[in-house]
Amino acid sequence: MDLRKIKKLIDLLEESNLAELEIKEGEEVVRLSRVPKSTAPVAAAPVAVAAAPAPIAAAPVAAVAEVPAADVLPAGHVVKAPMVGTFYASATPGTPAFVKVGQQVKAGETLGIIEAMKMFNQIEADVAGTVQAILVENGQPVEFDEPMFVIA
Repeated sequence: MDLRKIKKLIDLLEESNLAELEIKEGEEVVRLSRVPKSTAPVAAAPVAVAAAPAPIAAAPVAAVAEVPAADVLPAGHVVKAPMVGTFYASATPGTPAFVKVGQQVKAGETLGIIEAMKMFNQIEADVAGTVQAILVENGQPVEFDEPMFVIA
């Protein structure tokens, strides 16, 4: 894939409201991610293009939000991310979130979804109680063991 095509893809990503774009052309793969304007990028990674002799443009990697310090979290049971992936508050875009702050939940009730490797994994409450805090935003990348919810 030549540099002009990559520049066109970057323009397409900037003009749309997409957060990420991945294009496969034969054995060549280009993946572009948008960094929210309110946060600074954590690191920049080169765009991987398989079997391309031409120079490769660099695209920023989406920033990972800082996890609040333990002393800032409300009192209660902290539900942590069991895997690395992208958090979704609802099953499909436009539908209400599984839970809201102040909502009563039962043990085993779905709190959200983490997408990892094209698989959607339900995050369930491991205790019954009231949701005190939701520490992640819809569409936000999460790390393993990152605090996501506080239930008291």
